[in-house]
Amino acid sequence: MKAFAELYAALDETTKTNEKVAALTRYLAAARPEDAAWAVNFLIGRRPKRLLESRKLAQWATEEAGVPEWLFAECYHAVGDFAELIALLLPPAEESTSLPLHHWVEQRLLPLREADDETRRAWLVSAWREMDEGQRFAWNKLITGEFRVGVSQSLVVRALAEVSGVSGEVISHRLMGEWQPTPEFWKQLVGGAGQGALGFASTSRDAEGQAGSAAPPDSPARAEAAPPAAPISRPYPFFLAYPLEGDVEGLGDIRDWQVEWKWDGIRAQLIRRQRQTFLWSRGEELITPRFPELDALGKLLPEGTVIDGEVLPWKEGAPLPFAQMQRRIGRKVLGHKILADVPVVLMGYDLLEFEGLDVRERPLEWRRAQLESIALPDGALVLSPIVEAGSWDGLKLLRQGSRERKVEGFMLKRRGSPYRVGRRRGDWWKWKIQPYSVDAVLIYAQPGNGRRASLFTDYTFGIWDQGKLVPFAKAYSGLTDDEIQEVDAFVRRNTIEKFGPVHAVKQELVFELAFEGIQRSPRHRSGIAVRFPRMARWRHDKKPEDADSIETIRALLG
Repeated sequence: MKAFAELYAALDETTKTNEKVAALTRYLAAARPEDAAWAVNFLIGRRPKRLLESRKLAQWATEEAGVPEWLFAECYHAVGDFAELIALLLPPAEESTSLPLHHWVEQRLLPLREADDETRRAWLVSAWREMDEGQRFAWNKLITGEFRVGVSQSLVVRALAEVSGVSGEVISHRLMGEWQPTPEFWKQLVGGAGQGALGFASTSRDAEGQAGSAAPPDSPARAEAAPPAAPISRPYPFFLAYPLEGDVEGLGDIRDWQVEWKWDGIRAQLIRRQRQTFLWSRGEELITPRFPELDALGKLLPEGTVIDGEVLPWKEGAPLPFAQMQRRIGRKVLGHKILADVPVVLMGYDLLEFEGLDVRERPLEWRRAQLESIALPDGALVLSPIVEAGSWDGLKLLRQGSRERKVEGFMLKRRGSPYRVGRRRGDWWKWKIQPYSVDAVLIYAQPGNGRRASLFTDYTFGIWDQGKLVPFAKAYSGLTDDEIQEVDAFVRRNTIEKFGPVHAVKQELVFELAFEGIQRSPRHRSGIAVRFPRMARWRHDKKPEDADSIETIRALLG
């Protein structure tokens, strides 16, 4: 636990990518397999669900620290991080634990799920008394299920590749799908080419992807045996497009690009292997039970097929608004009515596995042709149509009608390109339409979390409705650090009322808000809900009375 806490502190204290990778590499090269597997599990975001209610955790911490509840609450507003606050308030331990990470997770953390409150309290207090402040901080992060330390999965993959000598693409693939953080999995993760990245299928990438510095022979990272067979459900890492920010003409000849519409759904991979069907979301969630239509589609696919595409609400040959998809996502039980009202399809646009072989290195046109060749009943699989424009000017004209088509713009894919891993520049670009935008007034603010705990960074904006400003959207991104400091100072000078951490402020500041989608919503006071709102700019040139009204917003609904 000591080494893991030191790693957490090292990652938390720097914003430099190379320093983060170096810290990860040092830890993973020295850690035993049983600890390294759990560390990777947590670092890439596979943390356990919250095991305790925050209320109970706070109660036990205040009792152990001997502080009143009001002081705990005031300290939280200042610190902004629940796990860190508890680590700071508890009395110092006489010594720090020398027990390894896997012991604390397997023997002390996971059993909390089945224990009663009295046992939970006793175990937690005992753990706190055995740990120094840094260990408590990392431990509390695991307990609360909020283990975030500013490390992306790509950085963990870089470190794993450096430690093991296995290519980053192969490591990324091995981290996909269902697995348990065991020593056996660690050996599979960092082992040599062996049976291939999949374990059940020979792949060109595993055979070719062994470049890099290998770990020393006596390193814990070096596996002694070929990796075991991987689960047949394992998906491939998703290839992600970069947003196109410059002129589209900068991409060269339009004939070098395959153009498709950009669909607004749930990115997913549909897998058919060994007579079983699996549907994985981009967030690596197995979502097959939520979409019985696609489970049925999988049964029609040839064995050894993996299709990349978008799950879309689809009716009468056209997509439904994404809000309809949200109706399905929010339900635990899918009745006949919701399945009839909001049917879905897989909008397929790439083929990753064909006849049991990884075909991601094949050219884009080849993969598309094989995808089109799969014989299925009419309507079982909808393929993303290729858009023919002839010129960039012609494509710009088509792009103007994106919203009428219920799409977000275009995907531009370089002909001849392979299917890559992660977000890579050059081969796939998303050329989205301009977002919606409105001018709104800042009406409420509250402190952020973590490093922003001492600053007002979470804002609520209002629009005019019959002479009054009504809440319209919340946003917390889009401002520069200097602008955040300015708004924070304004909030402190101009607070007119408090509701716990929320401050009502003088209605003077106007901001342009950008957002991707808009829909009617009876749950919101304005009657409108928007998708992905963010602050596009601070409108110093506008007064509050110049902000938009509810009538203007409703006009955007069409």
